[in-house]
Amino acid sequence: MMSLKSNLLVIGTVLFLSACSTNTTTNSTNTPAATPAATTAETATKSDHSKPKKGGQVVETGAYHLEFMPEKEDNGTHLDFYLLKGEAHETVPNAQVTAQVQLPDGTQKNLDMKYDAEGKHYAVLLPEKAAGQYQVKITADIGGEKVNGRFSFNN
Repeated sequence: MMSLKSNLLVIGTVLFLSACSTNTTTNSTNTPAATPAATTAETATKSDHSKPKKGGQVVETGAYHLEFMPEKEDNGTHLDFYLLKGEAHETVPNAQVTAQVQLPDGTQKNLDMKYDAEGKHYAVLLPEKAAGQYQVKITADIGGEKVNGRFSFNN
């Protein structure tokens, strides 16, 4: 009887540990991934800066708040990117911003994003209309300091 209990305890422990280890993931890059807006809004507290300010996908990296919003249009997808700094989330208007987009078929496009002073964000039109998932890496060069964020969207 004691041997049966010992065997059940060992089996239960092994099953528990294997279930726990299958739920972990490792990100091999140093670039933060986006937090979807719905998940962020549900879990963010009042002092949590990862909460979306504009309703997009958010990445917090160092002193920067990166927010990405794709909007499907007739002639492609309009990509909006908000680059904010510090506790007050002040707009950074003087960065060189590039979007590297992987299309659903695996091809890459590099797009220079221009600053829209009126909207206080960076923007570009992605003229692709293919259905599927798009992976986006946005790199901002702020006076020699590089800030990256990874995002995705479905078209």
